Amino acid sequence: MNVHRNRSRQSRIKVYIVAGIAILIVLLVVGVGFIRKTYLDNLKPVSNLQQAHVVTIAPGSTSSEIADNLYAKKAIRSDWAFEWYIRNHQLRDQLKAGTYVVYESQSVQEIVKTLVSGKEATDLVTILPGKRLGQIRDALIKADFKAEEVDAALEPTQYAEHPALTDKPADANLEGYLYPESFQKTAQTTPQEVIKQSLDQMQLRLTPEIRQAYSKQGLTVHQAVILASIVEQEVSNAPDRAQVAQVFLKRYKDNMSLGSDPTAFYGAIMDGQPASVLYDSPYNTRMHAGLPPGPIGNASESSLKAVAFPAQTDWVYFVAGDDGKTHFSKTLQEHEDLTRRYCTKLCGQ
Repeated sequence: MNVHRNRSRQSRIKVYIVAGIAILIVLLVVGVGFIRKTYLDNLKPVSNLQQAHVVTIAPGSTSSEIADNLYAKKAIRSDWAFEWYIRNHQLRDQLKAGTYVVYESQSVQEIVKTLVSGKEATDLVTILPGKRLGQIRDALIKADFKAEEVDAALEPTQYAEHPALTDKPADANLEGYLYPESFQKTAQTTPQEVIKQSLDQMQLRLTPEIRQAYSKQGLTVHQAVILASIVEQEVSNAPDRAQVAQVFLKRYKDNMSLGSDPTAFYGAIMDGQPASVLYDSPYNTRMHAGLPPGPIGNASESSLKAVAFPAQTDWVYFVAGDDGKTHFSKTLQEHEDLTRRYCTKLCGQ
C-alpha cells in the first residue's frame, strides 16, 4: 500500500511539474508576443498629422541621446523602441550628424532612413545659443521675415499664458526665454510661429525636476534663467558649465559680486555703448552685487541644467584660458596666477 501511495504521489508530482512547465511556456509565449506587439506598435507614427519637427544630431551623439532627442520632440512613440530598432538592424554607426526635418506621420523606420541618408533640412530658421534678443531679431529678419512682423512677434504679452513664461516678470521682454534651436520655415510660416516653437522648446527643458532643483538652490525660475544665460556666455565648454555655475552660486549666496564680464558688456551694449567692463550699468556685476536685472541672452540645455545641478566643489574663481580650458581656483592669488599663465590673449582684450 505504501508503495502504491508513493507511486501515486510521484505521479501527481510529475503531472504538476509538467503542468507548471506548460504554464510557464504559455506565459513565456504570451509575454514574448506582448512585448513584440508593444515594440511593433511603438514603431508606428505618432499620428497621421503632417506636423514637422526639426531634430539636430550633434557629432558624436549616441543612439540613446538621439532617441531621447526624438522622444522629447514627440517625433517618436518610444525611445526604447527606437533604440531596439537601431540595434537590431545594426544602424548605430550609420546615423549621421546634422539637422533634419521629421514628421509625426513617419514611422521609426522612415525617420531612421532620413537620419541615415544624411540629407539635411533646408529652409530653416536658426536661433543660436548665447544670443541677445536683438541678435535673434536680426536673425529672423535675415530669414526673410519683415522687420515689423518680427517686432510684433517679439511682443511678450501675446505669450503671457505660455507655461515657459510663468515665472517671467510681467513687464520683462522675452530676453533669455527663446530656446536655441532650428525651425522649419515655409512660405506660410510666421515669425509668431517660430517664437511659439522656441518657447515650446524652452518649456521642454524647464521640467518639473529642473524647476524643483532651481528651488533647492534658492532660486526662482527667472533667477535661474538669468544665471544660466551668464554661464552660457562665460564658458563654451559644456562639461565645465556645472563648475562655473557652482562658482556663481557660491558667490551669489555669499553676497560676493559675480564679477562676470559678459554682464558688463550686455549693459553697455543695451545703452548703445561699446562693450566694456568699465561701463557702469545695473548689469555690471563687477560693480554691483547680486544678479543683473534680467538674462543677458538665451541659454542651451547644458547651461540650464548646470544651474539646476551645479558641481559639488568649493571653487570661488575661474578663468577661461586661451587654451580653450577653464581654470578654477579658491583664492584670489591663485586666480591671478592662472590668469597670467593661461589668459594672455582673451583677458587682454
